[in-house]
Amino acid sequence: MKQALQKPLAQYLIALADDELILGHRNSEWTGHAPILEEDIAFANIALDEIGHARLWYELAAELSDEDKRTFPDKQVFFRPEQEFCCLQFVELPKGDWAFSMLRQYLFDALEAQRLKGLIKSKQKPLADVAAKINNEEIYHLRHTRAWVRRLGLGSKESQRRMQAALDELWPYAQALGARLPGELELVEEGFVPSSSKAFGLWKKEVSAFLKEADLKTQEAKVHEVDRAVHSEYFEVLVKDMQEVAQTEPGASW
Repeated sequence: MKQALQKPLAQYLIALADDELILGHRNSEWTGHAPILEEDIAFANIALDEIGHARLWYELAAELSDEDKRTFPDKQVFFRPEQEFCCLQFVELPKGDWAFSMLRQYLFDALEAQRLKGLIKSKQKPLADVAAKINNEEIYHLRHTRAWVRRLGLGSKESQRRMQAALDELWPYAQALGARLPGELELVEEGFVPSSSKAFGLWKKEVSAFLKEADLKTQEAKVHEVDRAVHSEYFEVLVKDMQEVAQTEPGASW
């Protein structure tokens, strides 16, 4: 791999990891509060998977940055200032009700499925290998959240109302899922990563058709915010909560 591409690829991977981490953290807030016991266990496992996927991306970024991959993930998660995180506002939003969290996870999973198809074909074998490993778990995630979106969209008047309200709120934020990631332009040209805009086009076609089947209506929406350096009003509190224990005992071994 060209040395000049190592830094852009590391930045790209950290952005992927940050999205997975923050969404996983939000999902973990349902632990002990899901509507049924089986789902409490299932969604907690999905949250853990997302955080585990973040770790895999951080470790790969560490190798490209000459960092220790054993300590780099913790440094990124627990000791980075909030303004240095590179995630979308889409994943930062509070967990809302069950309909909101299920729909957000579905929209994220559906885009990730398209991106992983491209990453699995990457010319950079370590990247392709990690993508293939993550994809094995994401297949389950997407199947799980699709089932919930359909169940709630086609369920009672109340469940459909809540799901439609969640879609109305999330759809403008979801448009940023197709925004170019850091370093992406040159990486696409070299065949290392897929185009986010192409993945988003496939995502939008698939997702729009599925939502219509689930009796949910999408509306044309402007992208809410694509700059990953601009965070939502909720993000500062989220990061403080996530980092509190580690920063209390910064030298501790976990």
